[in-house]
Amino acid sequence: MEIWLEHLLTLLALPKFGLSTVFVVSFISATLLPLGSEPVVFGLVKINPELFWPTLLVATVGNTLGGALDWWMGYEAHQVVDKYSHSTHHGRALRWLEHLGPKACLLSWLPAVGDPLCAVAGWLKFPFWPCLAYMAIGKFLRYVMMTGGLLWAFPGGIGF
Repeated sequence: MEIWLEHLLTLLALPKFGLSTVFVVSFISATLLPLGSEPVVFGLVKINPELFWPTLLVATVGNTLGGALDWWMGYEAHQVVDKYSHSTHHGRALRWLEHLGPKACLLSWLPAVGDPLCAVAGWLKFPFWPCLAYMAIGKFLRYVMMTGGLLWAFPGGIGF
């Protein structure tokens, strides 16, 4: 099993596939699909430390574009969310988000709620470009903290 995992990480780290794989996985993980991009980002950076910043930037772009897709889906799905508008929690959450405006997209990095938050920002018709900028900032900081933390926690070889 360890050989298989090492081979997989090596394949993902190839310059031909590495950054493109990070982009695709980061994009998909920002949609409402349950997939995390951090293992791929960490694997590529661990095998190719010189690609630290390019990897984080590519992951940020992919994840931000996935968040933009969420925003668009939310914008188009206004009628679906209306079904749940009678809940008191829903009303409080919407008031809180409306108060924050596009700045709420800074929280797009949070697990479980970040991606739906991008969709809700679109549903609330928050301005697209400010939302995208806040998403990018939040997602970039997440990648810096997560990858830096993993590199600090696992300073040696791959060691799975």
